[in-house]
Amino acid sequence: MVLSLNHTGTQVTEFLMICFPGMQDTQHWLSLVLAPLLVLALGANFLLLLAIWQEASLHEPMYYLLAILSVLDVILCLTVIPKVLLIFWFDMKPITSMGCFLQMFIMNTFLPMESSTFLVMAYDCYVAICHPLRYSSIITEQFVINAAIFIILRNLLATLPTPILAAKLNYCASNVVENCICANISVAKLSCGDIYLNKLYQFVSVWCLLGSDLVLILLSYCFILSAVVHLQSGGATTKALSTCGSHLILILFFYTLLLVFIFTNKAGKKVSPEVPILLNVLHHLIPPALNPIVYGVRTQEIKQGIIKLFKYQC
Repeated sequence: MVLSLNHTGTQVTEFLMICFPGMQDTQHWLSLVLAPLLVLALGANFLLLLAIWQEASLHEPMYYLLAILSVLDVILCLTVIPKVLLIFWFDMKPITSMGCFLQMFIMNTFLPMESSTFLVMAYDCYVAICHPLRYSSIITEQFVINAAIFIILRNLLATLPTPILAAKLNYCASNVVENCICANISVAKLSCGDIYLNKLYQFVSVWCLLGSDLVLILLSYCFILSAVVHLQSGGATTKALSTCGSHLILILFFYTLLLVFIFTNKAGKKVSPEVPILLNVLHHLIPPALNPIVYGVRTQEIKQGIIKLFKYQC
């Protein structure tokens, strides 16, 4: 039963995820793109994690931070995309209310965690270029442990109220979510109560977490560029830019896609409702697929570690 009866009326116990409201007959074709990207994202991240684990030369703080990023990518992928594919392939639209709020919690927590990881990696680049002689004494294994604790606690405490506020609402009427995922507002607007506090808290928490990360990342790169300009050696400049080039590419892609999603979502009727839904799904899939590939291609040590891994298996 989707709705259970009680003395006060009806109470929603399941939600129906219909994904793209205006594409019900054709949305399954999107799986031709999503499924290969999911396989690529999971395969690339597991390969990267295995290479970092097996190759002794990659047992350094910089690569541990990259491993944290890969773990977050895998969790975000597995939280969202398999359910979307089940909807497309087998019309498995129902999701329990507990499952929906759990998905909401993971998405709202782990996405800012990824942003915070980019911030820590930006600091790593800043120290490597602006204070190279002190790098080994600042960026240590203990630093990575402290950074991981900071990433978890900061984002967990800041985002936990979002699913709690959504779960406390009274869902007494429609249970049809016009989205592929249990996004906070998509679910909350189905309730019979006032969702002003839900909207306000999400707005404040998102801009405080992601906004502060982005500002600090940009500030780090301002210092990095200033240091690069003052380097006397052309070879040193090239090496410095190469050191953080992969990181900068991923940051630009991560935040650009996220900002496009936010602005299209705020555009309302000016943009087709399917556009922000698709962008939200892709944001949980394309960065996880892109991150390990960019680092694997541009970082010689990782490339060599993966090659050694394959030679070992053969």
